[in-house]
Amino acid sequence: MDCRGSFCPGPITELFKAYRSAQLGDVIELWATDPAAKADIAAWAQKSGNELQNVSEEQGYVRILVKVTKKRS
Repeated sequence: MDCRGSFCPGPITELFKAYRSAQLGDVIELWATDPAAKADIAAWAQKSGNELQNVSEEQGYVRILVKVTKKRS
């Protein structure tokens, strides 16, 4: 998901939308320019029981990978 240019709560809202339609084992990739996105998504992954696989600084944005390891029932 390309969330560049979107600010809080945009990136986390888009992640949650993708999560709701994802299957176990899916990897959600999110691009963000919001500096809070890294911390927000890391906190969400820990709280929800999903796996923050990677956070990398790209040129002008951050690339975040979250693996769906738990689904809400």
